[in-house]
Amino acid sequence: MMLSNKKRAELLSPAGDMESLISALDFGADAVYLAGKTFGMRSGAKNFTDKELVAAVRTAHKRGAKVYITCNTVPLNGETDEFPEFIKSAQDAGVDAVIAADIGVIAMAKEFAPGMEIHASTQTGVVNWRTAAELYKMEVKRVVLAREVSLEGIKEIRAKIPEDMEIEVFVHGAMCVSFSGRCLISEYLTGRNANRGECAQPCRWGYYLMEETRPGQFFKVFEDDGGSYILNSRDMCMIEHLDDLLDAGVYSLKIEGRAKSAYYTALTTNAYRSALDCALKGEKPPKWVLEEVDKISHRPYCTGFFYGHPNEGSGSQDPNEVTNGGQYFESSGYIREYDFVATVDNCENGVMYLTTRNFFKLSDELEILAPEREPIKFAPKKMFDEDGGEIDTARHAMRKITILSDIVVPPHSLLRKRIN
Repeated sequence: MMLSNKKRAELLSPAGDMESLISALDFGADAVYLAGKTFGMRSGAKNFTDKELVAAVRTAHKRGAKVYITCNTVPLNGETDEFPEFIKSAQDAGVDAVIAADIGVIAMAKEFAPGMEIHASTQTGVVNWRTAAELYKMEVKRVVLAREVSLEGIKEIRAKIPEDMEIEVFVHGAMCVSFSGRCLISEYLTGRNANRGECAQPCRWGYYLMEETRPGQFFKVFEDDGGSYILNSRDMCMIEHLDDLLDAGVYSLKIEGRAKSAYYTALTTNAYRSALDCALKGEKPPKWVLEEVDKISHRPYCTGFFYGHPNEGSGSQDPNEVTNGGQYFESSGYIREYDFVATVDNCENGVMYLTTRNFFKLSDELEILAPEREPIKFAPKKMFDEDGGEIDTARHAMRKITILSDIVVPPHSLLRKRIN
């Protein structure tokens, strides 16, 4: 057990926009990772302009959190000429580190932003200690390991790299079916290059075969009668196993999801904050923390490659599921049991002030999620619209309403309803 490492660890949350960044900070992130308008692998996220980046860094630093900027695309010739100004601007904004995969980008980051740390992205594909050691010689401070590395592999890497080089791994969220995101299927089928942040996720599609002498006759591709999503990977979930990761020498625990909502960021950050705090104290997370990850919109979970190849048992043990370890053949859709319906603006004098996000009724099964505490069952009796009229249904998003309640929670707490 690496006790020195267990005394410190970082929870790293995604921030696709300012709302997500605030959610990450409110619910306990030690650091956030985000992107500017170029060079990031999530072009579908809102991302940050230069001016927004300055505000984001200022906000995070005021809360004691770090900011890392993703520059993990594979830039073309002309784009490399634009990178020096981009990275100098990020350094001027106060960004703490750049996450990069391309050797040329790493070299330019060293030259034009010497005040920023360099983290080698998971797109670098690091699966052995020798590669990590060579990256260290290039002044890379942290390596984000490829998801194919097992716990035993992490231990060996940790033992053979410089002590001050950090290890980061993904612990939760969607996983690419390809090795470290190096996929060309989207480019071939849609013209959207996954390695430039534009993936159309064709691995989530159902497929048919057509035999060349039988044009127009399509035969469904399936593992058996249960399903045909042959490339569809499960989601990662390591919330019950953070102690194993810390023991292996992992420093930073990363949540996937820069293209997802602020609500997703809040829930995952809250759950993993509580689980990590327990792991650092040598305790197991309480039941409510484990239940939280099931209340997030997700695909069926697995533990990836940490405990060996997914086909060797780290996938689901449910005999009714059509599974091949890390793959899920029945559907590419999400499991969703709760909807985010409102944010809490303030609580005072027995009144809860809310901003609505989705339709809900007083009769719905409601819960309030506040930072670092068990969800609160919520059964209010009276609700009022912005004009003071009594209502039993909130129908429109972004309206101000009030609910009579003696419950007091911090601003930015969340209200959700059960839908299944």
